[in-house]
Amino acid sequence: MGKSSKDKRDAYYRLAKEQNWRARSAFKLIQIDEQFDLFEHENPDKVTRVVDLCAAPGSWSQVLSRVLIKGESFGRRAWLEKKRKEQQALERGSGQPAIDDNDTDDHYEIGEADPSAELKPRKNVKIVSIDLQPMAPLEGITTLKADITHPSTIPLLLRALDPEAYESSSTTSDSPSNTPAPIRQPHPVDLVISDGAPDVTGLHDLDIYIQSQLLYAALNLAMGVLRPGGKFVAKIFRARDVDLLYAQLRTVFERVSVAKPRSSRASSLEAFVVCEGFIPPANNDGVIGMAALKNPLFGGAAAPRPVSEDGNLAVEVPDEDENAQSQTVLRSVGDEKVSASNHTTQTNYLHPTSPPMEPPSTQKPPSKFAEENRWIPSFIACGDLSAWDSDASYALPPDYVSLDPVQPPTAPPYRKALELRKKLGGAYGKTKYFKPNKAAQA
Repeated sequence: MGKSSKDKRDAYYRLAKEQNWRARSAFKLIQIDEQFDLFEHENPDKVTRVVDLCAAPGSWSQVLSRVLIKGESFGRRAWLEKKRKEQQALERGSGQPAIDDNDTDDHYEIGEADPSAELKPRKNVKIVSIDLQPMAPLEGITTLKADITHPSTIPLLLRALDPEAYESSSTTSDSPSNTPAPIRQPHPVDLVISDGAPDVTGLHDLDIYIQSQLLYAALNLAMGVLRPGGKFVAKIFRARDVDLLYAQLRTVFERVSVAKPRSSRASSLEAFVVCEGFIPPANNDGVIGMAALKNPLFGGAAAPRPVSEDGNLAVEVPDEDENAQSQTVLRSVGDEKVSASNHTTQTNYLHPTSPPMEPPSTQKPPSKFAEENRWIPSFIACGDLSAWDSDASYALPPDYVSLDPVQPPTAPPYRKALELRKKLGGAYGKTKYFKPNKAAQA
């Protein structure tokens, strides 16, 4: 099966190579932006600091670079801007022909920029991309090779977002810890995106569980660096109990939607949660924002504890009164039996000051709890319905020449397996089986 066969079966794979994208997933982010305006095109100053998690091979970082740093527009947005400029030129009496809104002969493909459009780069743009696999560098983007599920990634991310906040502390700190303390709080970010997914095993329950844990790790990082009102976009696998995930996201975001881009295959369980209006939660100590990374709300990676000068972990131990400690000894002092209509409940008190247990209520629950309550977010299909179908095959022109990928994988996890297979099976990678000699066996 050659490259032309894959170009025929996957239109977005072919378009990604033709339009200089590293992967076909770039179209997913562009189509989600068309629907939800992630980059705030009308108010460019609202989105200038972005974190891209699980960024390799870098297609989403490419979109961020070309939209935020270079100021390009793609797809339908570029087509609308061109029509608007032509209409304005017509109103000024430049002599250009009238514009027909139904004319789509010069319609730009999704992901293709208008070469004649005026670039609108944004100021003070900061983009940080993180992935466990190495990624080829991109202009204007800080790339980190780190694991988002490990606590050591948190200080690396904070330092990459605001290097100025760590310059003085890194040179004057004499602490044996490898994590310098910032001289001020790093500035929060406006948008956190994650297109990460595990290497699927074919066991759907296991794949869905690992994907959910990866999402929680990305969410914990997002909750520590997002500004109030920020946005969070992440990939999910729609499964049986995905409602629990939606409800948890709803506790820290004002609006939660599920997006299915046109470039995402309909046969796939893949979708994207688009969370808008971040509400910073407060933990038990009243700490919000980046300080909450020390105790993540949804579990997972936590910020490393401070290390003292002697190399021991600095743990704060509250003082306790000896008299109070002697009074908190658990001992059984009595029993109490509470009878209900059809059963008997016995309670053993372990403390003399334990309050008496009230009898269970026999009243029926309120009507709103009588039936199962579910919060179901909006499911939105992103992208033009007349665009390419990701599940269809298209005939290629006779003179079509298949192109190589824009950026081949730098260090794919399957490289070692391919090398071993080629070494054992010959040039074409076919496995050779050893057949013992019958004479030798005799």
